[in-house]
Amino acid sequence: MNPMKGVLSEELENSERLLKRYRQAIAALPKGSLVPKKIKGGLFYYLAYRKADKIRFDYKGKLSAREVADFKQAASQKAKYRSLVAELKKQIVFLKRALHERKRRAR
Repeated sequence: MNPMKGVLSEELENSERLLKRYRQAIAALPKGSLVPKKIKGGLFYYLAYRKADKIRFDYKGKLSAREVADFKQAASQKAKYRSLVAELKKQIVFLKRALHERKRRAR
């Protein structure tokens, strides 16, 4: 086996494994974003998310500053994971192409 091919295939396996982990981490985080609405002088929070073609708002009520900070932290984590997923997808496409070209040239 060509050592370069072995390294590329190993990296491809690692990238696919990481992609699966990142997707699981995204699924574990709360879906949607927290939206504050001021109603009759009070601040109430709703969780906004998309379901099919419609935007849904789930009432969360009055939340403490800690709960709001937790939602914001989860949103930033989700954004971080999404950017990592995008990079990994590009890397996987590159590795698959590199391995495919190696096979084709060997024939």
